[in-house]
Amino acid sequence: MGILSRFSEIMKSNINALLDRAEDPEKMADQMLRNTREQFAEVKSQTAQVMADAAKADRDVAECETEAARYQKAAENALISGNEGDAKKLIAQKQKIEEKLTALKQTAQLANSNADKMRQMYDKLANDIETLEARKDAIKAKAAAAKAQQAMNKLVSSLPDTNTSFEAFDRMEAKANKQLDAAMAEAQLNAQSSTDDLADKYADAGSSSSVDHELEEMKKRLGL
Repeated sequence: MGILSRFSEIMKSNINALLDRAEDPEKMADQMLRNTREQFAEVKSQTAQVMADAAKADRDVAECETEAARYQKAAENALISGNEGDAKKLIAQKQKIEEKLTALKQTAQLANSNADKMRQMYDKLANDIETLEARKDAIKAKAAAAKAQQAMNKLVSSLPDTNTSFEAFDRMEAKANKQLDAAMAEAQLNAQSSTDDLADKYADAGSSSSVDHELEEMKKRLGL
């Protein structure tokens, strides 16, 4: 049964060593499960050996019982035949065999008890490995989700600050509006200047016609 305690110590050592340098949960889960399976293979081998020992102990008991029964029958036949001396010798030998049988039964009982315990441990470890396999898949799924979230976080952190962009566009739009207003004001001033020039032009033209008209009237009065 020392294999059980040794297996337990090895597992604890492996797990503690892995946890001390654990960085990637997914890789660590794979490694721990591989280690567990390797140790489980040894437990399986030892369990088979203990079960084989128990089976042999049972066979030894059965063979010894058969031998004791043979001497019992031989002693009875010798006594029936009137050979009491032979019967006594056969009985003495049978008693030695029965003493051996008692020891063999004790050995077989212990061997079967150990075999039962090992088989129970083997079955438990087999079930535990199945559970660990399922948990490993869950760990991998969580690790994959964590990596995806980390990638998303990195992407989001690398995106430009749109608030700053909007503020810059607001400033540029305000500057463009200011330039447009200045251009429109200049256009209005230019248009006003053109109408003033026209007014002056035609104002002068009107004044010249009035002078000519008055000149003609003066000539008429003077008979010129």
